Amino acid sequence: MKQVPSYGDPVRYLTRLHVAEDCLDLDYTREIISRANLPVTVVGERGTPTLAGAYPGNLGVGKRHLFLCRNRGAFFKPCPATRVYRCCEYQVLNIGMNCPMDCVYCILQAYLNNPWLSFFVNIQDLFAELDQALDREPDRFFRIGTGEFTDSLALDSLTHLSPRLVRYMAGRGNAILELKSKSVSIDNLQGLDHQGRTLIAWSLNTPEIMAGEEIRTATLEERLQAAVRCAEWGYRLAFHFDPIILHPGWQEGYRSTIRRLFATVPAEAIAWISLGALRYLPALKSIATERFPATRMFYQEFIDGLDGKRRYFRTERVAMYQYIVKELRLFADPRTCIYFCMENDTIWEQVFGFSPEEQGGLPTMLDRAVQTMT
Repeated sequence: MKQVPSYGDPVRYLTRLHVAEDCLDLDYTREIISRANLPVTVVGERGTPTLAGAYPGNLGVGKRHLFLCRNRGAFFKPCPATRVYRCCEYQVLNIGMNCPMDCVYCILQAYLNNPWLSFFVNIQDLFAELDQALDREPDRFFRIGTGEFTDSLALDSLTHLSPRLVRYMAGRGNAILELKSKSVSIDNLQGLDHQGRTLIAWSLNTPEIMAGEEIRTATLEERLQAAVRCAEWGYRLAFHFDPIILHPGWQEGYRSTIRRLFATVPAEAIAWISLGALRYLPALKSIATERFPATRMFYQEFIDGLDGKRRYFRTERVAMYQYIVKELRLFADPRTCIYFCMENDTIWEQVFGFSPEEQGGLPTMLDRAVQTMT
């Protein structure tokens, strides 16, 4: 079995900070600059970092450059889902863009147009916007995540954002936060009075995919051991098998990962597990295969989904899902919600034997799972 090297803290791959001029006087900016101990380039008003080459060819270099700037748009918004597939009504808290790790299948390569990493330092605006949204609907339960456009924890040893978020969420009875990562930068989570309002989550895959397609990420054992530590600190956990990728030996690969997961992590600590087969914007194929010429994942038969993304044929997705769900059900706690990310009712019925609406809807299923473990 191919072994994944241990890459350590993703922050160590940064080589330069770029700081927006209008953020220089923020205490949080100065804190990060001091902690980073990296060369700093000041970027003029409304400007952006200057890197050699054109996107996406300069993505590899760009992942070593971090731009501290303001988010001039909304921090808090619904997940960019589509009405043709079942959505869990997740709410996205946008803390930055791009990621220092480098997964071959990462959709951000085709979604963004900047090679550098961005981190938003106007966090007073972030928390004010959260206050406004959560106070406006006190009877609604919000599931919030920061891992849509970046990794939730990959830069945390530098930014120390997670303690601020965890402490904030501890005082919020109508919301729960999910921090999702492929890193193991969890030291800042220890000793916090989180009140059960934060989940820590990891993406998982087969050993083959993790070794060949997830560059600069933590190994499976590192992720699972980090999950054990978080469970010991009282956090509930979540795991995401997404993207599930067809490749030689995939059955044994996913079986191996699932068995290792439940042999290591306490099942009763896992609130939910999501499943999602590989899907990608058409533009991603040319970008990813140019950057990673050894990859084979895009050279299979795909169809155009109703959301405009390329997907495996339904029969293939069902076969993969049925196999993985059967394995998960051998070990999962009955309270753990196993669900699909962005699939239709036909797939749900063929794999689970029911549609989400028969269980009160997918948001209700997830809310129930996390609330029964509170």
